[in-house]
Amino acid sequence: MGNCLKECFLKVRVMIEVFHKFRYINDLSILISFIMPKKDDDNPLEEIQKQLRDLMNNKNVQVAFAPFMQSMKDQAADGDDGGKSGGGSDEKKVEEDPTRDEKLESIREFDRKPKEIRDYLDRFVIKQEQAKRVLSVAVCDHYNYVRRCLDDAKLDEAEYVKPNVLLLGPTGVGKTFLMRNVAKLIGVPFVKADATKFSETGYVGYDVDDLVRDLVKAAEGDVELAQYGIVYIDEIDKIASEASRSGRDVSGRGVQINLLKLMEETEVNLHSPQDMMGQMKAFMDMQKGEKAKKGSISTKNILFIVSGAFDQLEEDVRKRLDLNRIGFGSSEEGVESNTQGINFLSQAETRDFIKYGFEPEFIGRLPVRVACDELKKEDLAEILLSSEGNVLEQYRNDFRGYSIKFTISNDAIEKIAEQAAEEKTGARGLVTVLERTFRDFKFELPSTPVRTFSVDAETIEDPSSSLAHLLEENRDQLDDSMLQDVDRYEEYFKREFGYHLRFRKTAKVAIVKEAIAENRSVRAICERKFSDFEHGLSIISQRTGKKEFTIDKKVVDNPDKELSRWVVESFEKSADSTSE
Repeated sequence: MGNCLKECFLKVRVMIEVFHKFRYINDLSILISFIMPKKDDDNPLEEIQKQLRDLMNNKNVQVAFAPFMQSMKDQAADGDDGGKSGGGSDEKKVEEDPTRDEKLESIREFDRKPKEIRDYLDRFVIKQEQAKRVLSVAVCDHYNYVRRCLDDAKLDEAEYVKPNVLLLGPTGVGKTFLMRNVAKLIGVPFVKADATKFSETGYVGYDVDDLVRDLVKAAEGDVELAQYGIVYIDEIDKIASEASRSGRDVSGRGVQINLLKLMEETEVNLHSPQDMMGQMKAFMDMQKGEKAKKGSISTKNILFIVSGAFDQLEEDVRKRLDLNRIGFGSSEEGVESNTQGINFLSQAETRDFIKYGFEPEFIGRLPVRVACDELKKEDLAEILLSSEGNVLEQYRNDFRGYSIKFTISNDAIEKIAEQAAEEKTGARGLVTVLERTFRDFKFELPSTPVRTFSVDAETIEDPSSSLAHLLEENRDQLDDSMLQDVDRYEEYFKREFGYHLRFRKTAKVAIVKEAIAENRSVRAICERKFSDFEHGLSIISQRTGKKEFTIDKKVVDNPDKELSRWVVESFEKSADSTSE
């Protein structure tokens, strides 16, 4: 019986979440009529419907559900106040962000030049000049075509080969960052996904059509805006079929076939067969008398960008080029093939991708191909010095949240770049090094009076020693700060429980010493020592009316003993006053 009731309430919880999603539902019967049609013939959700029908017939569940129904109605009523109670932050966002009409207008009047896009990307991404050039041209070609089609319907009917892009290069060189900023500049929706999460239709996993549905979500449900968006798929090299090496890779090949349909032109259903929530929303819109919304979206004007590291492909291209050069017998070319620093991915041809495991039709849908360069130590240093929104600024903001500022020397920048280059993860290596450097600073400094500090090469080399030296230099201020923490706890206790604990200097010093010895905060020490004082002092106060209590070193050393003594004394005083 217990398990049955538990299951019922679990289902009620699901229903509540549905009602939170659609607050305008005022009648439970509408929902039931939708998910429980009278005729169950050939219904794939028959078992679910039967369970829900039984659930709703349970009187206990109906009673339990009633207050939640009323809550939903109240929320719906609150939501109809014109947004007057929504707070200022949302209004500010509406004022700052471009409206839907402004975004569409920027697409209809697209007039960016490739150099303008390249120059914009230079603010955020260091190096990758060739990739910026290729992307800038591809983006301008695509959105110029979209603009012309909006002006001339006949042009929209003509055959069009989209400049879908294949980005090659190691991790952390800025491939995703490039595309995010391109989408931001143009003002179109952008979604990113990893190819490894996809599965062929009919298998358990993420359907490639969900990519386009996610784009609609990114456009806040605006299908018209979403059809001009950008879809970015990373780790595309992971779905290359390895039939030649390990047998037929059905899933990888199937995903490629499904993706190439999207990249060309197809209609995607806005609601997948498993999307009950979406089906319900569409039904509720009809119940409200709203005009039926378009049920699909065309991918014709959606720009697809795919990327991958292609580690093995680089080796395959190198071998092919070496073999060709050996065949010509040129010693100079043979020496050149051994030259370090050559980006062999930039010399990959269609045959290399097919050999790597891609379907010819799939790779044919990616006519624009460009390889990104690996970031060297100098490039990583330049990212920290000149790239907008770089990770160093993030750490500055983290410390700024505690009113702490730091300065960093050029030799420290060089040391960070050097260590990051050794990580072999591109710009992500910067995060690794900075996190390793600052993690203990973030933990310790907010609890100290230190509000400024300097970072040099020694700090990067040995963060622990540098932090210890910084704390020792500020030991006097640190002790004073911890004494003030005792005062703050005194104020907290009075505000929270109504009793004033007056800490003597000797008691404060004893608490601070204990906190330093245990490497814990003053607040934690006080809460541990005085955890029972609220109840003990309430007993004393009831009998004596006393509200202020002096805390000396003796109380700090043995709080339970002293509290018990105070309680006993309060009983004795109460007894004496009664006898008199």
